[in-house]
Amino acid sequence: MQPTGRVTIGDVARDAGVSVATVSKVINGRYGVAVATSARVHEVIERLGYESSLVARSLRSTRTNVIGILVAEFEPFSTELLKGISDAVADTGYELLAYSAGGRPGADVGWEQRYLSRLSGTLIDGAILVTPTVVDPHPGIPVVAVDPHLGPEGPPTVDSDNLGGARLATSHLVGLGHRRIGFLGGREDLESSRLREEGYRAALAEAGIAVDPDLLRVGGYRSDTADLPAHELLTLPDAPTAVFAANDLTAIRTVEVARSLGLDVPGDVSVVGFDNVPESALCTPPLTTVEQPLRRMGAEALRLLLDLLAGGDRPHHVRLETTLVERASTAPPRR
Repeated sequence: MQPTGRVTIGDVARDAGVSVATVSKVINGRYGVAVATSARVHEVIERLGYESSLVARSLRSTRTNVIGILVAEFEPFSTELLKGISDAVADTGYELLAYSAGGRPGADVGWEQRYLSRLSGTLIDGAILVTPTVVDPHPGIPVVAVDPHLGPEGPPTVDSDNLGGARLATSHLVGLGHRRIGFLGGREDLESSRLREEGYRAALAEAGIAVDPDLLRVGGYRSDTADLPAHELLTLPDAPTAVFAANDLTAIRTVEVARSLGLDVPGDVSVVGFDNVPESALCTPPLTTVEQPLRRMGAEALRLLLDLLAGGDRPHHVRLETTLVERASTAPPRR
């Protein structure tokens, strides 16, 4: 009897008269299955319609023509990267499989290594990892990392000029006349966060402004973790007249905290973000920010991975420029 609905490994096992474990061995190309049994399992896979699955596709050849996109969670940064990857994959003959670690960034180091072991070999030919925590996951398939935690030390990497972008943001505020500029940093385990703080410090040094430790807080790249440190900055006895937040989500939260305290943005405090996700242009006031070319980063990661799959020779590290996007959240200080 032919099953209805999606064909499962159990359906294949029952029709072939073997165990699920035997079908699994055949699917994964493992030893210990007689040639005749393996042939029968393959025949059942084809007959029951399993031939349209990614697993069956990999049985017929060594490729699935599917690229995995692994992210810690789907949020504005990774979503914009996915849009760029999706645009670039057209007419390449490849499909995309987006896979999330479950939205627990920072709490699950090594997530990409575990999920690569599940997906590689039978489901995907290669993978793009967004902010991976592991320097070299050894997945057995080509891998490209986008903005990895520790920088370009492991697999081929695509990132943007975090240091230069942070200098642009801070120098913009200095140029408006601000001298007390707060910094709401990103996650302390990320190289991008370290570089953005370094850029902030470098721009202040160039302007002859000493870094005041009281004006530095960790926002963690997330709205919920930025709430308290933003409140602390804006309620200091000698509060900053401007804040550079290390990404747009925490910059937007800083604007919201300022509003809750009765402060005008940019009248009482100017705010600059980093990323230029779509939300930055939609908040009130629209956010001045540093643009990472996120969609281009995604497209570049895909092209780099396709070159690796084709056996081509590409640069190990691609770094894209950042630019300042001036909007209404910054102005000269009133005091």
